[in-house]
Amino acid sequence: MSFVILNAYSNYVDAHIARGVLEEEGINCWLKDEHTVTIDPILTNAVGGIKIMVYKDQAERAWGILTALKKEQQEKTSCPKCNSHNIELVSTPRKAMNWISAITTFFLGDYAITTDKVNHCFDCKHEFPEVDTP
Repeated sequence: MSFVILNAYSNYVDAHIARGVLEEEGINCWLKDEHTVTIDPILTNAVGGIKIMVYKDQAERAWGILTALKKEQQEKTSCPKCNSHNIELVSTPRKAMNWISAITTFFLGDYAITTDKVNHCFDCKHEFPEVDTP
């Protein structure tokens, strides 16, 4: 049997949640490149993130499970501007706040730029801070 890539994640928390949900549903799966991304997050884009691998014959069922999970998570949060559920948590680079951070960024490249996580509404383009859901 051959494995196929079902999805890719930029952090190990989301990858493990997906793996746990799939295993609970009886889907055989494993995480590829987990150690590389966890040990050196700068390589996330280079290796394509943490990939969840499933048997080819279970891929369609697994995709349905992950799609339902994503929809369930989206329904917990709505855009404060338009009340849409078509939102996703995204990382955005922080702007240089002062000349020291600008110089540091110049010498160290992207290593000095930190990111903020914000919810982005794909309907009205509004961005708002991460919301804690119960």
